Amino acid sequence: MSFSSVLVANRGEIASRVFRTARALGYETVAVFSDADRDAPFVREADRAVSIGGAAPATSYLRADAIVDAARRAGADAIHPGYGFLAEDPAFARLCAERGITFIGPPPAAIAAMGNKAEAKAAMMRAGVPCVPGYGGGDGAPVDDAALIAAGPTVGFPLLVKAVAGGGGRGMRLAADADGLPEAIAGARREAKAAFGDDGLILERFIAAGRHIEIQVFADAHGHVIHLGERDCTTQRRRQKVIEEAPSPVVDGALRARMGADAVAAAQAIGYVGAGTVEFIVDESLDYYFLEMNTRLQVEHPVTEMVTGLDLVAWQLRIAAGESLPLEQSQVTWRGHAIEARLYAEDPMRGFAPQVGPVRFFRPPEQKTAGVGIRVDSGVAEGGAVTPHYDPMIAKVIAHGATREEAIRRLRRALVASPLFGVTTNGPFLVALLAHEDFSAHRLHTATLDEWSATASELLSPEVIPPLLWPLAVALLAQPALGRDGNAPLRSPAARAFDVSLESDDGQVRTYRWSDDGPRVTRGDDEAFTFEGFERVDAHTVRFALDGVWRRAHHLRVAAGELWIGFEGHVHHFVEPSAAPAEAPPDPRDVSAPVAGTLVALDVSVGDEVLAGARLGVIEAMKMETQLVAGAAGRVAEVRAQVGQQVEAGAIVVTLELEDG
Repeated sequence: MSFSSVLVANRGEIASRVFRTARALGYETVAVFSDADRDAPFVREADRAVSIGGAAPATSYLRADAIVDAARRAGADAIHPGYGFLAEDPAFARLCAERGITFIGPPPAAIAAMGNKAEAKAAMMRAGVPCVPGYGGGDGAPVDDAALIAAGPTVGFPLLVKAVAGGGGRGMRLAADADGLPEAIAGARREAKAAFGDDGLILERFIAAGRHIEIQVFADAHGHVIHLGERDCTTQRRRQKVIEEAPSPVVDGALRARMGADAVAAAQAIGYVGAGTVEFIVDESLDYYFLEMNTRLQVEHPVTEMVTGLDLVAWQLRIAAGESLPLEQSQVTWRGHAIEARLYAEDPMRGFAPQVGPVRFFRPPEQKTAGVGIRVDSGVAEGGAVTPHYDPMIAKVIAHGATREEAIRRLRRALVASPLFGVTTNGPFLVALLAHEDFSAHRLHTATLDEWSATASELLSPEVIPPLLWPLAVALLAQPALGRDGNAPLRSPAARAFDVSLESDDGQVRTYRWSDDGPRVTRGDDEAFTFEGFERVDAHTVRFALDGVWRRAHHLRVAAGELWIGFEGHVHHFVEPSAAPAEAPPDPRDVSAPVAGTLVALDVSVGDEVLAGARLGVIEAMKMETQLVAGAAGRVAEVRAQVGQQVEAGAIVVTLELEDG
C-alpha cells in the first residue's frame, strides 16, 4: 500500500491544504485543473499539473476517467479526493482500486453504505445509534410523491424533505405544513436530480431550535476506531455552514463521551477506514439524533486540528499507507477553543445570493506557528476571480485561543484586518455576527440566520455606511500627497479647494468640499471633518487622525474615481459619478439570468400571461437556486433557454410583451 506521489482530485483551498501536508511527508504532488482554474494558486503549488477539461464540473472534476488518466500520465500512485465532487462516490474509489491506485479514503462499500440516506439510517438503527423519526428509512416503503404526501402528517410538521443521495445541504427542503409539502418535494427532487443524478427522497421530523454537532472519527485497516471530539456547526444559512467551532459550547464531557461512542459504533457498523464525520442534530434537551455520515475529510477539519494539535491529512495519508492509528482513545486530548469562519462570495443582505467577480485585493494574515493564533486556508488569490462554476467559498479563517471568548476576539480581528475588494463577500456580516450577543451566548440554532433573513433582522439589513467613511473616501480621492498607488497626484497640487461628488454602493450620492486648509472636508453647513494627520503606511493602507484619534484603513483604487475602503469591519465601494459610465435602466421586457448557472426549472411557455413578480423559472448556481422573476405584467413572447441548459449571467431567458405596450 505504499505510494510516492499524491494527486488531489479537487481544487481550491482543499487541494492546497493536502499538498501542504503531502510535501511535508515527502510525497510528490499532482494537481488536476479545469479550464477555469488554469491559473489558480493550487495549480502553481503542485509539482505537476494536468488539465482535465472544461469549466463546468461535469466536464472536469466529476470525470473519474479523466482524473485516473491524469494520475497515470503524471505518475501519481495515490489519489486524495478532497471534499465534494467525487469524494463520496464509491464508483470512483473502485475505479482507483481497479487501476492500482491507492484511494486515500474509506473502502467503496463503506462509502456506499452511507451514501444513501435511507439505507444509512436503517444501518444506524440496527447499530443502536439514535435516529430522527421519519419516513423512508430503507424499509422498502414506497417513496413516490403520493406516498410522501400521505406520510407527512404521520411524521409530523414541520418536517424536512431530504435527498437520499444528498449532502452539503443540497436536495433538502423544509415543509412547514401539509400545504407546503408538495412544493418542498418538487424542489428537493429537482435539486437532487441536478446535483446527484438521484431524485430519491425521505422525510424526517424537523428538530426545532436544534444544534448541528458532529463527531470526527478515524479508523485504520487493523480494526481500531477512535473519535477526536466534536465540532459545533450550528451557525448555518440555508443549511450551509457559516461558522464552526470546537469544542461545542453546549457539550460537556459526559455528552461528548456518549456521542463519541455512538459515532465510533456507526463507523464500526460499516467497516470504516480513514477519516469520517458522524453528524447529529441535538435538540433543546440535548438529546441527539443521527443525521448522516460524511465519508471524507470535512471543510471544517482545521478546528479539530487546532484543539488536538493533530494533522488530520497526515493521519489520512498514514492510514492509506497501511499504518495503524497513531493514538488510542485515551491519548486524545483537547486544548483551548478553535473557531472557523467561511468567507463566501455572497451578499447576506440579498438572501446570501452568490456573487461572482474579480478578487482585486485580499491580504489575509499570515498563519502562525504551532496551530496557535490565526490560520487561513484560501483557494483564491489576489488577481484571481470567483467564477459561477464552483462553490463560492473564498477562504476559511480559523482562530485558536485559550477560551471561546479569546478565539472569537482573534477571529474578528483577523477578519477586520483582511478585507477583500472586488466582489461582495460575507466578511462584514461575519464580523458583526461574531459580536452578536446571541452568538456569544450560544443561543443560535440551525435556522436562526434564515429566520433573521426572513424578518429583516438588523444584522441582515442593508448596512448603513459609517459617517466617517464619506470624508475618508473624499480624502483618499482628493489628497494630493497620496497619489494613485504612489504614482501621479490625484489632483493638481495647485488646487487648494474643490468639490468632490461620490456615489456609494448603496446608491447615495453626496457632494463634499475638499480644502487643503486642515485638510478639511465639509458638506454644506451640517458636516465638517478636519484631518489632523494623514499618512501612508503602504500602498493600500493609510493612517489618519480625526478628533485626536488615529485610525487605520485599507483602500484600493481600481479605476479613475473608483475606490474601495475597508475600515473596522466595514467594506464599501465609492465612485465619482462623473468617472462612472451611465447605466441604462433595465428593460422590464427582458428577464435575464441574475447569475450564471443551470436553468433547472421553467414555469412558463410562449403565450402565457404573467403578473409582475411572478416566478418564471429557477437557475441553480453555486449550491443555490435563484428565481427568475417577471419585472412587469405581460405575455411571454419568447423563451430562449431550455431546462438543463447553462446560461451566462445577464443572458436573456424570457422576453415579455408588456400589457401597456
